[in-house]
Amino acid sequence: MGGGHPVLHRPGDSPVHTLPAHCKLLAVLCFALVVAATPRTAVWAFGLYALLLAAVAALARIPAGFLLRRLLIEIPFVAFALLLPFVVPGERTAVLGLSLSLPGLWGAWNVLAKGTLGVAASLLLAATTDLRALLLGLQRLRLPQPMVQIASFMIRYGDVVAGELRRMSIARRSRGFGARGIRQWGVLAKSAGALFIRSYERGERVHLAMVSRGYTGVLPLIDDSGATRAQWAAAAALPTAALIVCLLGWTL
Repeated sequence: MGGGHPVLHRPGDSPVHTLPAHCKLLAVLCFALVVAATPRTAVWAFGLYALLLAAVAALARIPAGFLLRRLLIEIPFVAFALLLPFVVPGERTAVLGLSLSLPGLWGAWNVLAKGTLGVAASLLLAATTDLRALLLGLQRLRLPQPMVQIASFMIRYGDVVAGELRRMSIARRSRGFGARGIRQWGVLAKSAGALFIRSYERGERVHLAMVSRGYTGVLPLIDDSGATRAQWAAAAALPTAALIVCLLGWTL
């Protein structure tokens, strides 16, 4: 678990990469809150937010294609937003020959703009911070220990469970099994149950091993180094700039 997830993390030595994880976590959280508080009618403000994120990506040397491909994760939210103009009641307007709800159009824009910016900020955080550093940052921010430990174990043993699932799939195929219809659902359900039992038993063995080595329910804070004022100031640049844009959006 010492490195980042190969799909999201992009190692580097840029100024964004070297910032402490807890500083970046707070910066992204504050940025997301500011974006959420921006009035949906201030369309220009969301454009400025996108430029701010683009500047951070350029500073971190994260290619645009790297982020755009991973933004596909928000497709379910996009599908939901596209339904709003058709189902939300209210004043109607014609767009390309379709009768659409005006409040629904604003709602769709609100979901798409704020959701996309929030996901992009999260992707930048994940791309510039490895998972171990993120967990240490959560510890430094005094997140409840059970939540940090659940996230830690999920990350650590997610690949173990995935490997067990792959082995079970290979075993099924080696015996001529192929999921071609509803008749095979029973076999897949039994496989899911077996995977759950194996994972539960492995978790018990891991817990007993940890207790035998002195585990008391609290993970030690391995890295106790704090952030300097300069690092806090650098991390605060993004949410501060966003806050100025938000205030202008409410006043103009």
